[in-house]
Amino acid sequence: MLDELAGLGAIQGGAVGLVALIVLMVLRGLLVPRRIYDDMREERDTWRAAHAASEEARHVAQDQAGELLELSRTAIPLLRALPNPQPPTEGVQHAPVDQGLASQT
Repeated sequence: MLDELAGLGAIQGGAVGLVALIVLMVLRGLLVPRRIYDDMREERDTWRAAHAASEEARHVAQDQAGELLELSRTAIPLLRALPNPQPPTEGVQHAPVDQGLASQT
C-alpha cells in the first residue's frame, strides 16, 4: 500500500530496493570491484611471502646464535684453564711491534 502511495508498483519498488542495496553495499565496502579485489589479493600474497622469508631468516639467525652460545660455553672453561701470564720483570726489553699499514702512512 505504501508503494502505491509513493507512485511505485511492487516490481518497481523491488528494483529500486535492489539498486539501493547494491549502492549501500558498495559504499560500506562489502562489495568491491574485481580489479581492487585482485590488487588486494596480490598485495596479501606479497606480504605473506615476505613474512615467510623473514621468518626463515629469523630461524637461521636464532640457530646461529644458539651455536655461538654453545661455543662460548665451551670456550670459557678453556680460557680459565690457561695459566695467567706473569708480569714482565724490570729491565726486560720487548721487541718493537710491527704496526703494518699504520707505519707506512
